Amino acid sequence: MTIQRQPSLRRLDWHYMAMQIGFWAMFASIVGYQTALLLDRGFSNGEAGLMTSVRCLAGIVCQPLLGGFADRHPEFPLKRIVSLSMLLSLGVSVWYWLAPGMGLGETALVWAVIGGLEVSSYPLMDAMAIQFINDGVPIRYSLGRGLGSLAYALTCVFLGFQVGRSGVESTLLTHVVLVAAEIALVATYPPYRGRPRARDAEGPRPQSALALLRSNPSFTLMLAGVLLSLTAVLPLSNFLVNIVTSRGGTDADLGLAMFVMGAFELPTAFLFPRLLRRFGSGRLLVLSAVFGTLKAVALLCTFNYAGVLLAQPLQLLGYGLFTPASVYFVNESVPEADRVRGQTVMMVASNGMGGMLGGLLAGWTLDMGGANWMLKVGSPPPVSPAAAPARPSAGRRSGVRPGGPFEKIVGGNHKFNPFHPSQTGRDGV
Repeated sequence: MTIQRQPSLRRLDWHYMAMQIGFWAMFASIVGYQTALLLDRGFSNGEAGLMTSVRCLAGIVCQPLLGGFADRHPEFPLKRIVSLSMLLSLGVSVWYWLAPGMGLGETALVWAVIGGLEVSSYPLMDAMAIQFINDGVPIRYSLGRGLGSLAYALTCVFLGFQVGRSGVESTLLTHVVLVAAEIALVATYPPYRGRPRARDAEGPRPQSALALLRSNPSFTLMLAGVLLSLTAVLPLSNFLVNIVTSRGGTDADLGLAMFVMGAFELPTAFLFPRLLRRFGSGRLLVLSAVFGTLKAVALLCTFNYAGVLLAQPLQLLGYGLFTPASVYFVNESVPEADRVRGQTVMMVASNGMGGMLGGLLAGWTLDMGGANWMLKVGSPPPVSPAAAPARPSAGRRSGVRPGGPFEKIVGGNHKFNPFHPSQTGRDGV
C-alpha cells in the first residue's frame, strides 16, 4: 500500500496544541461552573450532586462505546467521529442556554449528552495526534497537554470576572461559543494518510475485565482504594463553589480558586519523572490519596476565602499526581495485552464511579449539614490505594523505564493505543 505524504510537522504540532487549548477552555466553561449554575437555577445540593453523577455515568457508558466504534470502523476518520459527537452536544448546549426553566429530567438529559458525547470525545481527539506520533511524527504531545491545563486555569479566571459582571447563566453562552470553535478546530485538523488503523491487533488476546481483576489481586486492591479515595477527593473540585461561598466568597470568586487549583497541577509534570524513579507508581498513588485527604482537612480548618486559596497548593501532590501515576501503575501492573483494558477499568473506577459516588455523597452531605459536613466525609484517613506491591511490577520486569508521563509516546519507542481511555482531567469524567 502506498502511504501518502503527511502534512507538515509545524501544522500538525500547533494545530494539535490549539485543539488542546480549546478543549480544556470548553471543559472549564461548562464543568467548572456546573454546580454553581445548577444552584442558581434553583436546584438543591442533592440534585446538583445527582447531575454530577449523571455526567460521570454517561462518560462511563459512552467513552468505551465511542472508542469501540472507532476501533471497529477504521474507515471513519477520527475527526469525523469527534466532530459529530461535539455537534450533537452543541445542539443540546444551545437548548440548555435558551431554556433556563427546564426541569430535573430535561436537565439530566442535557448533562448526560455533555458527559457522554462532548467530554468523552477527548480520548479520540487525543488519538488524532497519537496516530501521527505512532508513525514517528514528533508532535509535542505533553506540551499540548500542559497548554491545555494552562488554558483551563486561565479560563476559570476569565469566567470568574464574567460571572461577577453578567451572572452564572452567561457561562453557558461562553460554552456554546467555545464548543463551536472546538468543532472547527477538530474538523480542520489535517487528515491522517498513513497506515490504516488495524481492526485486530496481533499478539495475545486481552482478558475480560472480570478475568483481569481475578488474576491480579494487587491491581484489584489498588482499584478499590482508588475508588474510595476519589469518592472523597473529587467533590473538593466539583463542589468547590459551596466551599468558597461558605467561607465568605462569591460565585465570581470561584474562578480565582479554580485557577489556583489548576495552576498547581502544572508543576507535577516536571516533578513526576523524578518522583516515579524514587518511589514507584503504586506509592505515588498512595501519596496522592494522602494529600487529597490533607487538602480536605486544610479546607475544613479554613475560616475565610483566603484560607481556601492557601489550601489549593496541596493539589500539586494530590489529584495533580494521580493522573500520571495511575497511567504508569496500570502499565506496570498488568500484562501488555491487558493494558488497554486495564486503563479502561482504572478510568471507570476512578473518575467514573468515583465521580458518580462522590457527587451523590457530596450532594447529600451538603443538604444535611453544609460544606463542613462534606469536608468531614473527605477528611478521615484515606482507605486509599492501599499498599503498593513490594515485588517488582509487571511493567518494571518487562523493561518499562520511568520518564515523563508521555515520554514513551514522544520518544517513538512505544506504540500508544489511540483508543485508551485518556484520563480526562481534574474532576471525574
